[in-house]
Amino acid sequence: MADLSPTDLQKALKGMSYPTDKKHLVEKARQNHADDKVVRSLDGLKEDRFDGPNEVQKAVFKG
Repeated sequence: MADLSPTDLQKALKGMSYPTDKKHLVEKARQNHADDKVVRSLDGLKEDRFDGPNEVQKAVFKG
């Protein structure tokens, strides 16, 4: 996701509790009124368990 910034991702997941799963990441992003591209990239992750925001960031930006 070249047009997605780490800042967009951080804002989308503000207030997220970890560990968590993909479903809850997507729900939190929607609650935080994240851009559709942020929601889609979270929903498209292959991993389903995240122990912290760094893991989410790595998963989103590696692909």
